Amino acid sequence: MAPHDIRRPFKRRPISDQQKRRELSLLRQTQHRSDAQQRARNLASSVISLQSSSPDVDPEILSEAVPELDEGTESESSNFDVRQASRLRGPEARKWFARQLMLPEWMIDVPDNLSQDWYVVARPAGKRCFVVSSDGTTVSRVRNGSILHHFPSALPGGARKKGAAGPASSYSILDCIFHESDQTYYVIDMVCWRGYSLYECTAEFRFFWMQSKLAETGACDPPSFYHKFRFSAVPFYNCDQSGLHSAYTGSSPYVKDGLLFYNKHAHYHTGNTPLVLIWKDESCSQYVIDTDNNGEVPNQQHIVLELQEEGKLVTSDDPPVPFSYLNADFVKQSGLSSGSLIRFAIGDGGLKCVDGRFEKADLQYIGVSNRARAFADSYSKIMFQYMARHSPLKVEDLASTISHENQQDKPPEVEMSD
Repeated sequence: MAPHDIRRPFKRRPISDQQKRRELSLLRQTQHRSDAQQRARNLASSVISLQSSSPDVDPEILSEAVPELDEGTESESSNFDVRQASRLRGPEARKWFARQLMLPEWMIDVPDNLSQDWYVVARPAGKRCFVVSSDGTTVSRVRNGSILHHFPSALPGGARKKGAAGPASSYSILDCIFHESDQTYYVIDMVCWRGYSLYECTAEFRFFWMQSKLAETGACDPPSFYHKFRFSAVPFYNCDQSGLHSAYTGSSPYVKDGLLFYNKHAHYHTGNTPLVLIWKDESCSQYVIDTDNNGEVPNQQHIVLELQEEGKLVTSDDPPVPFSYLNADFVKQSGLSSGSLIRFAIGDGGLKCVDGRFEKADLQYIGVSNRARAFADSYSKIMFQYMARHSPLKVEDLASTISHENQQDKPPEVEMSD
């Protein structure tokens, strides 16, 4: 992608309230203060807890956790002990752990002030996971709570070696993507460092610490006896013309899987957030349109929705977006129940939005989703996939928006007379 100098702003008919929710999320950050330090301690305990479990224990049991918290509520983690959390299994464990990661929404409209308020990162392909170093060991867990690796590392408290002992509170939590081909953990965010919680720090501050602190520990060094896997902080760029060009076309040591956009003022918000966005096209990702179990792109777009009371079908968003309803007799005959995840195909009638609000969808019932699935699709993912098939948001659209913002920021030229 060559730097773009189109001066007209990119505008598309609105299909969501994503920009409004971005503004509300930033406002909510300033109004709501949660116990982030306690959240980090509970998460560290949850990730490490199963390292000494016997082989017959379900690897998805979490031995310490916190209940799902609604926004604006105070943490009740102090009341949720090991015995209670050990009962979490299967979908419950997966749902709890998936909500501990900050999950990007799919970019379905271009954010305001993209060139000033956002970073852009070339996302590595691989398994998204938390990596926790504590008490002489390091454990990585993927989104469903299962252990990916249990290993020594050069992270603080990450290995049992002479002179490496530290205070019990010296745990660290990194948000990573494990890149299989070079056996490297690429760090995309830093959640906690040496017991200091970064949940309520801005992305601007977290990224600065991620780049500076990680290198100090030797975690970026090649593997050794006390350091089984190499870590590497992903490069981030200001989302101006140069930064977008570097992230999109620049070389990287890993296979790219789209671009991530971070609002510089965003805190680390567990669950879906409109302050982090993912965008893909065929030039920077092998998988832009969802494939089926055989790795083939189906003729129709498939989506997964959750069945709620009275037959309502909704997305995984908070609050959920209602898509349709199932007839009560059909629900009964099919053996479905509230909480079931159901797969549908989008028919020729497609999706319809009016003034930025979803109105209706032409849905064709396929069947119950795979049992390993923990969540329904989000609204932004459904709409991004639909756009990718019909009218994709292109990198030129992002570049033209940045170019227009730059033109607006320039002071007007003043002619000087003799």
